[in-house]
Amino acid sequence: MKYLFIFISFFSTFLYSQTKPDTDSLLYYNKLASTNKKALRVIDKTNFRNSYEYLNFQKAMKLKSLKNYDLASQTLKKIIQRPDNTKTLAIKSESYYQLGLIETQLKRNDSAILHFNNALDSNAKIQNLNQKANIILAISQYYKNNKEYERAYSYLNEHHQIEHNILKLKNSKFNSDKYKKINETHLLNEERRKSEEKAQVKTYRYSKLISILAIALISILSLLSLALYKNNVIRNQNNLVLKEKNKELILAKNKAEEASRARTEFLSTVSHELRTPLNAINGIAHLLLEENPKESQLKYLDSLKFSGNYLTTFINEILEINKIDSSKIEIEKISFDLKALLNNIQNSLKELAAANNNHFLLEIDDAIPDNLIGDTTKLSQIILNLINNALKFTQNGKVTVTAKLYALENEQAIVYFEITDTGIGIAKDKQKKVFESFSQGSVEVNRKYGGTGLGLTIVKKLIHLLGGKIHLESEVGKGSTFSFKLNFDISKNISKNTEETQPYNDDQLKNKLILLIEDNKINQMITRKMLENKSIFCEILDNGEEAIELLKTKSFDLILMDVHLPGINGTTATQLIREFNKTTPIIALTAISLDENREQLLSFGMNDVITKPFVPEIFYNTIAQFFD
Repeated sequence: MKYLFIFISFFSTFLYSQTKPDTDSLLYYNKLASTNKKALRVIDKTNFRNSYEYLNFQKAMKLKSLKNYDLASQTLKKIIQRPDNTKTLAIKSESYYQLGLIETQLKRNDSAILHFNNALDSNAKIQNLNQKANIILAISQYYKNNKEYERAYSYLNEHHQIEHNILKLKNSKFNSDKYKKINETHLLNEERRKSEEKAQVKTYRYSKLISILAIALISILSLLSLALYKNNVIRNQNNLVLKEKNKELILAKNKAEEASRARTEFLSTVSHELRTPLNAINGIAHLLLEENPKESQLKYLDSLKFSGNYLTTFINEILEINKIDSSKIEIEKISFDLKALLNNIQNSLKELAAANNNHFLLEIDDAIPDNLIGDTTKLSQIILNLINNALKFTQNGKVTVTAKLYALENEQAIVYFEITDTGIGIAKDKQKKVFESFSQGSVEVNRKYGGTGLGLTIVKKLIHLLGGKIHLESEVGKGSTFSFKLNFDISKNISKNTEETQPYNDDQLKNKLILLIEDNKINQMITRKMLENKSIFCEILDNGEEAIELLKTKSFDLILMDVHLPGINGTTATQLIREFNKTTPIIALTAISLDENREQLLSFGMNDVITKPFVPEIFYNTIAQFFD
């Protein structure tokens, strides 16, 4: 509102100024016109007082009177550069003359005489005797200054002759012009009076119109100001309401985030804490199965092993969901061979396919480049989950995995994946639900086939994370097809990191000396027994401090380091060991949590990671890779 009234005041002042004579401008031009009147009188009779040349000439005369000769010369030179015509010859002649005077003042005599001669040439076209007399006198003075007295005297005589002629002309015209001037003066005064009257009438009408417009505009602005004021009041009231609503929404959002964070932390803690007893269950079941149990006990041990593996899978999937939802999962960029990766997956699932009497086919497009760059861990997890589901829900049927090159563009390969089965299929109304957590489409399917109901949820989230979108087509009794497309960069280096893992040999492990650093007594017992079953010597410590001191005096072939230890933890202990021992392999043992990942653990100086509960074959394979 303040700025609006300032604008109204400014506009009113502006309207008043339109009716007020510009006295400052008049004073300036009157002062300018009075400068060097002698020069101006010469050109006043040419009747072009408002022309470009005349105004510039006035400016030059003012500058000359202020002794600003450079700017005065520049202004006069602009005049003489204008095209010749009957109206400009007098002022151009006078400009040359004034330039000559300036050059004389600056003692540049050669330039001065050049300008005086040019002034005479221009004057010859208009025959202005007064102007010519001034020029001739200046030339006479020039020669006098240069001590050419004869030429100076000659031009001085010519000057006197011109002055004499001018005087005769004035005397002859004086009597006849006297009466003409009286009449002309009377007529001029009359015309001036009429002109002033007309100007006053016009000014009055203009002022009246401006006043009416000003009143109208002020009225409109006043009404507008009132409307703006009311709108401002309403807007402020609405803003207060919105601020209150925003506060409520922010509080609700914070509560929801806290609840989600609490749920994630709770599930992570539960899944982490369950791994230790699960490691004991799985480890003891494995050890008992290796000790040739009675046939009557075999059934119970197999059930115990199945239950332990089921719980392990369930916990791993809960942890995976939490990692994705909490944005603590990162995308890796690794060079790999997709064909080798898919062949490895097929080989690892042949036994599962045979268990349900299924044909398991793999169709790979030869056009797919051998050297792609992507996250092999997440891609393997996606494909394994989809194939596991297909094999589980199909009996006496066929499961086909297809990989086709969809497009090649800008050094990127778009690969189309499709997993098709001839299993039980999914009803139309259940197809969206199967991607939700803990859902398998129906209670009957869950009871018959089991499972956590998290596999497809993880698949959908991982594909989205990699920049793709999963599609499902299915018909009850005829099977299902899951498909998706992913982008991969093409590497210039040949990939070697997806070659088949060679199975370990018991001889690789025999008579090796391993230091186990583990504080849990049950895990100590199980791990020692698993190592001794492969003829490995095992020494056990339950804290990092003692391990550091022992390793300063004794060498081991390998160290198994639990991450969570009393006192200093396993990662700190590893860093301290690496200060004096950089060669002995150190493998982390961890019930990996939401805040841990493989890359983070390796950054502390560890060589590999084994996740609790142990899968025996993975456990032995991981250790064996560090022995020749």
